[in-house]
Amino acid sequence: MPHLLHLDASARRRSFSREAGSTFADAWREAGGTVTHRDLARDPVPQITEAWTGICDNLLADGITALDRLADGARTPDQVAAWRIVQPLLDELVAADVVLIGTPMYNYGVPASLKAWIDQVTFPRMSLTGRTIVVASARGGSYLPGAPKAAFDHQARYLQDFAAGHFAITDVRFLHAELANSVIDPLLADLRPRHEASLTRALQEARALGRDLATKVTA
Repeated sequence: MPHLLHLDASARRRSFSREAGSTFADAWREAGGTVTHRDLARDPVPQITEAWTGICDNLLADGITALDRLADGARTPDQVAAWRIVQPLLDELVAADVVLIGTPMYNYGVPASLKAWIDQVTFPRMSLTGRTIVVASARGGSYLPGAPKAAFDHQARYLQDFAAGHFAITDVRFLHAELANSVIDPLLADLRPRHEASLTRALQEARALGRDLATKVTA
């Protein structure tokens, strides 16, 4: 049975990234898949500590890369305590066929809550090849190719490079709801129709992709 890890990182309880992520997850369930949901904003993951870096040092020194042996890097009492934080996060990640990240763009990048999760679950030379990452993103402006601020999109590039560079995941899909600030900023009111069209398209793509990926994994 296909399994999805669904992460939410928006500080808002109701947000466009949460809406797009939920749409994808609902379609995934309807296609027969199961879901583990973790809300990184409501239940924050702690920042990594020096003990966590010690685990990485031990893994590098001993050449340990197998996912089922990463716990071997925790040797001191502080490292064992740090691993207790990592273990459930890593178990959820490894069990997933697809990872769905619902995230806003904050200051041209990702929220600190998402970065903390990324730091906790990333270890030297680990591979999650064969999995897919889907990013359901909401951005205040437009960062699509050709937009004036396209070069400022450090969110999508970061997540894509991280997935490929650390996890060997090359299948990364993006569902972007653009121009979200037009809903609240009077100076951007003329862009509201473009935002609504972008959101509608993102929701439609989320519904279709959730169904299609769950079906693909099952096949």
